[in-house]
Amino acid sequence: MRSPLTRTEPPSERTTDRSQSLESDDRAIEGLPIRLVIALVVGIAALSVMMNMLGGVGEFGDTEVTIEWEDDHVVQTGDLAESLSFSVVDEEGNELEEFTVILTAGSAQLDDPVHVSDTNTITVPDDADLRRDQDTGTLEVEIVPPSNSNYVDERSNPEIVLIDG
Repeated sequence: MRSPLTRTEPPSERTTDRSQSLESDDRAIEGLPIRLVIALVVGIAALSVMMNMLGGVGEFGDTEVTIEWEDDHVVQTGDLAESLSFSVVDEEGNELEEFTVILTAGSAQLDDPVHVSDTNTITVPDDADLRRDQDTGTLEVEIVPPSNSNYVDERSNPEIVLIDG
C-alpha cells in the first residue's frame, strides 16, 4: 500500500541539466552556490586587511636608538669649540657603543659635518654660527649604527641649541 505522502514523479528536465559537464556551463557567477560566493568575498577582504597590516610592520627585531646628552646641550656662540658629553642609548635606556654620530647644520650654520665615532664627546666647531637675524639656532644630530646590527635611527634626535651670546 502506498502512503499518501509519497509521490512518484518522472525525473524532470532539471535533473538532466545537472549531469552536464562544467566545460559546457557558460553561466558565470550565477551558477555558483551563494555560500561559495560569500566565502570568496570574505576571504579576499580578510586577505587585503592582513596584507595592509603586514605592509605597515617594519623589519622584525629593529631597535630604535637615540642620543642622550649628559650635559646641557645649549651652547652660546661665544663658547664654541666646547665639548659636549653624550651617550647613545636604545629604547630601554641601555647605553650602547660602536656608533658614529654626525653633527650637521640645522637652522644654524655649519660649514662641514662633524663625525665622532671613538668617543662619547662631541666638539661644536668654531665655524658654527647663527645668521644675522637669528637669536637661536640648532645643529642636527644623526646616529649611524653599525651595518651588521639591528639598530636603526629613524626618529629625530635631541638637537644642539646655539644661543647668541
